[in-house]
Amino acid sequence: MSGKISRRQFATATAMSSAALIAAPHVRGAYAAGKLSIGLWDHFVPEANKASSDLIKEWASKERVEVQIDYITGQGNKLLLTIVAEAQSKTGHDILAMTTWRPHTHAEQLEPVNEIMEPIIKQNGDVDSVVRYLGQVSGRWMAVPATVGSQIQAPCSRIDLMKKYAGIDVQDMYPAGGPPRADGWTSEAFLKAAEACHRGGFPFGIGLGETVDSVVAAGAFFQSFGAQLVDANGNLTVKTDEVRQALEFYRKLISFLPPDVPAWDDASNNKWLISGRGTLIINPPSAWAVAKRDAPQIAAQCWTHGFPAGPKGRFTPYLPFFWAIWEFSRNKEAAKSLLFYLSQPSSIEKMVVASGGYDLPAYERFATLKVWAEAEPPKGTLYHYPNPYNHQNLSIAASPAPPKVALQINVQATLTKMCLRYSQGEGMERVLAWAEGECEGFMRT
Repeated sequence: MSGKISRRQFATATAMSSAALIAAPHVRGAYAAGKLSIGLWDHFVPEANKASSDLIKEWASKERVEVQIDYITGQGNKLLLTIVAEAQSKTGHDILAMTTWRPHTHAEQLEPVNEIMEPIIKQNGDVDSVVRYLGQVSGRWMAVPATVGSQIQAPCSRIDLMKKYAGIDVQDMYPAGGPPRADGWTSEAFLKAAEACHRGGFPFGIGLGETVDSVVAAGAFFQSFGAQLVDANGNLTVKTDEVRQALEFYRKLISFLPPDVPAWDDASNNKWLISGRGTLIINPPSAWAVAKRDAPQIAAQCWTHGFPAGPKGRFTPYLPFFWAIWEFSRNKEAAKSLLFYLSQPSSIEKMVVASGGYDLPAYERFATLKVWAEAEPPKGTLYHYPNPYNHQNLSIAASPAPPKVALQINVQATLTKMCLRYSQGEGMERVLAWAEGECEGFMRT
């Protein structure tokens, strides 16, 4: 996903043919015919779990390894609780799926994977800076980027309502099969569209709650203004003009959103779009996928596209999953061999297709798979979901702060709390002082 090279220059066939040039690690010696325990995220698309299982069983048959696969739901924080419990007990799965921040949180208990990440990157192309920021600690890879579960949180608009109330043709702005024509899609244009749709009775649905969807959307908007609370060196940068501009933007935006958005969770925006009451949400394609089943007339009007550009650029939230090997694993060699196998081009494509295009590989050569171009209805609705033209910067909320500080800013929903405080009448300087105090506390822990 590097911006240095257009990923459209790399055809999938080229990626697959290059795979043969990379020597894969193999299970040897005492580990042959051994055992391996794997804990994976339980995908909401049933076919996705089956694809993962089939690939793992193919590998296990070749390597003569007995595997146990457990699918662990993210609901109720079950996956997070499993990660924490295994870290504390120093026993459990050999390989465990980890959400965005966990490779840093548990770095001291993870097996470094540089020896497989180097050939994987050589084969599949580079990864975005967000993946390095989250997956590396002191230059060492602590986990392998997982195809399964990785996602961009992108705007998804109703074609008909955006055209009717805001005068914006999202299909023309982000045409299927071609580069974006979105120079006019700015934060100012976004506010005008939000206001127009609000007046028309079909508001944008952007959460201001304390869960992931709300926080990462705020993070992308803040970054588009160049707003940081803590910089890469750990310095407080709350009281800046950029942060003030981001808060002003959100104060205006909130006035055009449904009144209950402060209470929204990660399912609320999906329900808002599927209900037919909203014009735009910020989400991976799960809402569209459910609409295909439950409200096909709405799915046929959905179009996924890029974020609006702010003064400092165009940013979109990217939430990668990782596969990590515990330091206390009893079969590290087999675990590395399996993760290398799951990172092969053919394996990656099978997982993406099985997820219906929801899952996004981390590597730059996989933004043009047919699944996104062919998704329908309407045809091409997901074409711009994987950011095929590097049209926008992938981001994670609160970066470039040191990851352990950024994690706390995310978990505590500092950004959305700031926006709500200011929109509800609290003075700007008082809001900034509160946020600065919060960040000082995060840096002490």
